[in-house]
Amino acid sequence: MNAPIRRLSTLIALLFVTLLVATTSIQFFQAQRLGAMAANKRTLLDNYARERGSIMVAGKPIAESVQVDDQYKWLRRYPQAQLYSQVTGFYSFGVGNPFGLEHAADGLLSGQADTLFVQRITDLITGRQTSGATIELTIDPKAQRAADQGLGASRGAVVALDPKTGAILAMVSHPQFDPNTLSSHDFDKAGKAWTRLKNDPQKPFLNRTIDQLYPPGSTFKVVTAAAALENGLVTGAQSQVPGPAQLDLPLTDATLPTENGLPCGPGNRTTLVHALEISCNTAFGALGMELGGEKLRAQAAKFGFGDSLTVPMRVAPSIVPADLNAPQTAQAAIGQYDVRSTPLQMALVAAGIANQGRVMTPYLMGQVRSPNLDVISAEPKPQELSQAVSAKTAAIVTDMMVSVVDHGSGARAQIPGVRVAGKTGTAQHDPNKAPHAWFISFAPADDPRVAVAVIVEDGGVNHSEVGGGRVAAPIARDVMEAVLQP
Repeated sequence: MNAPIRRLSTLIALLFVTLLVATTSIQFFQAQRLGAMAANKRTLLDNYARERGSIMVAGKPIAESVQVDDQYKWLRRYPQAQLYSQVTGFYSFGVGNPFGLEHAADGLLSGQADTLFVQRITDLITGRQTSGATIELTIDPKAQRAADQGLGASRGAVVALDPKTGAILAMVSHPQFDPNTLSSHDFDKAGKAWTRLKNDPQKPFLNRTIDQLYPPGSTFKVVTAAAALENGLVTGAQSQVPGPAQLDLPLTDATLPTENGLPCGPGNRTTLVHALEISCNTAFGALGMELGGEKLRAQAAKFGFGDSLTVPMRVAPSIVPADLNAPQTAQAAIGQYDVRSTPLQMALVAAGIANQGRVMTPYLMGQVRSPNLDVISAEPKPQELSQAVSAKTAAIVTDMMVSVVDHGSGARAQIPGVRVAGKTGTAQHDPNKAPHAWFISFAPADDPRVAVAVIVEDGGVNHSEVGGGRVAAPIARDVMEAVLQP
C-alpha cells in the first residue's frame, strides 16, 4: 500500500473512532443531561406520547393519563382536581417542569426509573410502547376530605400521620388550584392559567404542609416539656414550676407576660400539667432558660427539627436557631423568636409522643406496580427516624396532653368515648395581623392510630389560646374521627 492510501486509511479509521466515541458519549454519558434540557422538544414529545402511570388513593385515580386524538396522544387528567392539587402537582407540556409527586416520582410515572429497567427491555423486544408505573398513596380519603372541609375557605394546612408507621394519612393545603387547567393541550389557555397561578399572592401552588415554615407557637411547649423531663428539671406532671404574671428576662428590660396578665397559680407557682393545660408562657419560658438554648435545640432535633426529609417531595427543614441567649431561649421555649416549623414537623412531634417516644420516618408512597400490575415495591417497612424521648417521658407528656383536651384549652377536640391528647397554639407572626391558630393531637391516647397537626393562618386571637382551641382543634377532631371510623 502506497503512502497516500495509507494516510487516507488512517484518517478514515480515526474519523470512525471519533464518531464511535462521540456516539458512545452522547448515548451513555450525556443522554440524561440532554434529555432533561428544556429546549429538547423531541424528548418532551416522546414523554407525552407515552402513557404516564397513575397516582391512586384507595384504588381510585387522583392523576391518570387518558388517550386523546392529537400529536401528544395522552392527556394528563386529575379527577379529584383541587382536593389533591398540592399532592399531585401537575404535568404539562405547555407550562414546563412539574412539581409535587409528578416531579418527585417522575422516574416511576414516566417509566424511566431503574426499577423498571427489565420492563423497558421487555417492551423493546416485544415492540410495546413503554408505560409508567402506578403509585398507590398512603392517604386515607376520608381523612383527606375531612381536613379539606374543615379548612374551608381559610388559608392553612392539615397533616395526619399513622404514628406507628409514619404513613401520611392526610395532606391538605389551602388555598388550592385545579391542575387540569395546566395540563391542557391548549397551550395558550395553560400558559394563562400558570401566569394567574404563579402571580396569585395567596400562592395556591404552595404545599403549606411541607414547604411553608411557621412559628409553631405554644404547640412547641410539648417539646419544651419533654426536654424538661428528659433533663431532670422536673420529674412528672405534678412537679412545681414557676408561673408568675411576668417573667423577668435577663440582658434586657423586657419581660415575658402571661396571656391574661395574671399568675398561673397561687404564689406564682403551678404544676407542669396545669401550665400545659392553660399554656402558661412564663412557666415554659422559665423552663427554657433553665434548660439553656443548646439542650432545647437538641431536644427539638430529636423530634426531627433540622432534618432534610423527603416523602418523596422535599420537606423544608424546621428550625431552632443556634447560639440562643437567655431571653431568646425563653421566647424559643414557647415557640416564638426564630423557631420555625412545617405542619408536618409538628405532626411528627405529636406522633413521636404518641408512639412511646419513637419518631417514625414519614412517607406518602405505598405500593408501586408496573404497567402489567406486577408489584415493583410493596409499601415501605416503617423506619425509625429517632428515639426522641424515653417511653416514660412520652407517657407523662401524653397524660398532660390528654388533660389539655379534657380540662384545658383543647376541649373542642374531644371525641365521645375516645381519649384524645392535644395542644393548642397561638403563633404571633405580624403585628398587623391576627396570629396563626395551631393544634396538634393524637388519638386514641392509649393506642394511637392517628396524629394530626393543623394550622389556620391568621386564625388566632392575640394573647390567647382561644384561636387554636376554637378554630384549629375542631378540624383536628374531624380528621381523627374520620380515621377512627370503622
